[in-house]
Amino acid sequence: MTSNNSQPVLEDVSVIVAGQGGDGSLTVVTMLADLFRNSGLNVYTERDVLSRIRGGHAAATMRAFTGERYCIGSHIDILVALDQEAVEKNAHQLNPNSIVIFDDSGGPLPSGLLLEGTKLYAAPFNRIAMRTMRRELYKNSIAFGIVGRLLGLEDEAMRRTFTKRFQRRGQIILDYNLEALELGLHLADEMGIKAGEGIYRIEHTDPEEHLLIMGNESIAFGFMVAGGRFFTGYPITPSTEVLETLQKWLPRCGGVARQTEDELAGINMAIGAALTGVRTMTATSGPGFSLMQEGIGHAGSAEVPLVIVDCQRSGPSTGMPTKPEQSDLNIMVFGGHGDYPRIVLTPGHPDDCFYLAVDATNLADKYQCPVFIAMDQALSQNIATVKPFKLDEVTVEPGKRLNEEEVAKLDTYKRYEFTEDGVSSFTVPGTPGGMSLVTGNEHDEFGLVSTDPANRIKMMDKRFRKIEEAKKELPKGRHFGDPDAPIGFIGIGMMYGVILEAMEELEEQGFNTQYLQPRTIWPMLDDVLEFIDRCDRVYVVDLNAQGQLAHLLMHQGADSNKIISILRYDGLPYRPGYLVNQILEQEEKLINGKKKEAKAQ
Repeated sequence: MTSNNSQPVLEDVSVIVAGQGGDGSLTVVTMLADLFRNSGLNVYTERDVLSRIRGGHAAATMRAFTGERYCIGSHIDILVALDQEAVEKNAHQLNPNSIVIFDDSGGPLPSGLLLEGTKLYAAPFNRIAMRTMRRELYKNSIAFGIVGRLLGLEDEAMRRTFTKRFQRRGQIILDYNLEALELGLHLADEMGIKAGEGIYRIEHTDPEEHLLIMGNESIAFGFMVAGGRFFTGYPITPSTEVLETLQKWLPRCGGVARQTEDELAGINMAIGAALTGVRTMTATSGPGFSLMQEGIGHAGSAEVPLVIVDCQRSGPSTGMPTKPEQSDLNIMVFGGHGDYPRIVLTPGHPDDCFYLAVDATNLADKYQCPVFIAMDQALSQNIATVKPFKLDEVTVEPGKRLNEEEVAKLDTYKRYEFTEDGVSSFTVPGTPGGMSLVTGNEHDEFGLVSTDPANRIKMMDKRFRKIEEAKKELPKGRHFGDPDAPIGFIGIGMMYGVILEAMEELEEQGFNTQYLQPRTIWPMLDDVLEFIDRCDRVYVVDLNAQGQLAHLLMHQGADSNKIISILRYDGLPYRPGYLVNQILEQEEKLINGKKKEAKAQ
């Protein structure tokens, strides 16, 4: 649909702002996202930064669209390059119809970097900022005026967004940024990009009520709504926002969010809090999760309810702290010494993060075991529009708790009493008659240390009966596509949105597909294996080098002849087009293999 001046209506656009760390790329993208959300569009943002405060290549990407999308698209429409490196690093994402806004303060862009047909707008943003305000920091605000005009944003709407963004930092900072924006708008006029004459026209609609939120924040809010009242953790990329969000909001609910000196203190303080009956959570990333292993095993043995969020990043060791990966699956499912029950949940979108955090908090309390929420850097930190959470649908499901009156009716209170479902009743320490011991050693029904072989077998079996019982209510996967399609997909975390969009592109090329997004990967539920059984072949998309999800599926009985691993472990986020190309290559191999078999016969 076009207007009288032939401007296409903005329905799906991706913009990347790139430069050096500290140049304000994320600030520009965040303000653009807010503007588009207020115009009635949905948005999704992504960050690509190094693990440092300033310097090194940094980029932020925003996608604004109508309908539903859960990832950055395959191509970038507008690149705002604050230096030449930004073009060199991101030119591969452009297409011949892309537009580049380039800061040529350091000289013109060398020929050959851009595809033929790419439209280039160049201006010395840095020099203008230094000359006018004596600080290069404001170059991003100057560039904002040009990109805003190109995208069809109204000048006054941009000014309002700047005021909203910067007024909390004081009048002087606000005035400087508004002045920089006006310089950008004046530059746009000189470039021929007049107000209302950009490349797009925005059809303003009354925006639906939406949240602009990242997965880490959703996890925090889900925990609070489910009755979580104690959080402890050490800040580590990319989990830090869970801590920061709860430090801001949890005290308002009568809770406590405490930063500890390290992950060892974090897990042990969490165990101590959970023992008092308070719903408790901690969050970390790979290196911290490794440090927590002994404590997690203690929680498993002592049957302490605990939610543990693992925001996965590229490893091993320190690895690449700001890059996405899903390589902690093995340690979540099999980690720790000895055998103990655990549950692993896998959300795929910030909306999903909220509801699975509620589930995790309830499940931990009900089945008295560690419950892991497997995140990844992209899911943790990328920002998306989501509909307001349905708080009236959230229920807080208590576990087997005994109050003073109930304990008084018992002949003897046994903290680890053998039960049919494996779950023993729990009473808060200090309850009259509710004395028990908590130890990391094997123990009897009272918590007393025991090495008796018969007791050991009964106690181990008791703990694992809880997981069999929990299977009845663990979150099942979400299915998309044609249930009769021969080609299946399985992927978790950030792959949710990428796979959904790749399926659309594959359908246009004649491939009929279906997708199962598992929301519980341990214990493995029947719906996952049933999905694999009904497909001819299943592409399991792993963000790691060993195909950890694929091997987990086969470990649980999936037909290995049907599973084809798709791997990526270079630290770059997936794009739908990249996945489509991988699938087409695999399909071509299969076709060629069948042809060779036919000839051999």
